[in-house]
Amino acid sequence: MTISYNGLWKLLIDKNMNKTDLMKEAKLSSGTIAKMSKGEPVSMLVLEKICDKLDCDFGDLVHYEKKVKGD
Repeated sequence: MTISYNGLWKLLIDKNMNKTDLMKEAKLSSGTIAKMSKGEPVSMLVLEKICDKLDCDFGDLVHYEKKVKGD
């Protein structure tokens, strides 16, 4: 299983924000941002905080990519 947060990173660009801005606005830890940068899972509460601050939906942030056999 691979989680892609590319939607979130694109949304930040569209809103002229960076990861540090997101961290401050949504009151997230640097560890949480690091996990997301590595494509690791985070809690639904984290995604909810982000959606509240960016006025978006979960689907705007996260995309699930199935691993193909052999990967």
